[in-house]
Amino acid sequence: MAVPTYTKAGAKASAAAKLDKKVFNVDVKSHDLLKQAYITYMNNGRTNNARTLKRGEVRGGGRKPWRQKGTGRARFGSIRVPIWRGGGITFGPTGEENYSKRLSTKMKRTALRQALSLKAKDDQVVVIDSFEVKSGKTADAAKLMKKMDLRKSVIVVDQVSDETKRAVNNLPDITVVDVRYVNVFDVLNASQLVCTKKALELIERVVIC
Repeated sequence: MAVPTYTKAGAKASAAAKLDKKVFNVDVKSHDLLKQAYITYMNNGRTNNARTLKRGEVRGGGRKPWRQKGTGRARFGSIRVPIWRGGGITFGPTGEENYSKRLSTKMKRTALRQALSLKAKDDQVVVIDSFEVKSGKTADAAKLMKKMDLRKSVIVVDQVSDETKRAVNNLPDITVVDVRYVNVFDVLNASQLVCTKKALELIERVVIC
């Protein structure tokens, strides 16, 4: 399977890059594992900030709202009971919930191969010799993206320099990812997947194992 190749200056090279069929040409019969890996990534990045107050934590309600008998109304001992507006919350989040999920290494690698294969079959994989913005300027990174006609792309590199990270941070649809942290979420959300040659070698070596 051959894909377009670009030089580090953004010019299209004459020779196409070949992708390993074991990584980029996997038959995806079901998307269940992809969905599981996608949800796992989202859950593991979830912050647990939601917390509600129980009946005993809400201010007020120390006085009985009305006498027990003789009013014709239902008996209540506090205005902070859960069935009253402004009262405590029953079974609400406590801030101690654990939403994290785990996948085995084999499942992660299989899901990543499936995601990469879907991108390759849709002609959304591009290879570049190397990607580095030494000036650290966003304008230079934007010019390079425009030259390669890349939109909403994930660029996988073998090592992210501080200058490159600074140059790309202000580009809303471009994400630079270290090859060690490439994941199903980033791959599936990208319109185009751009890999440097070194990063591609590392992906094919690790994901096949």
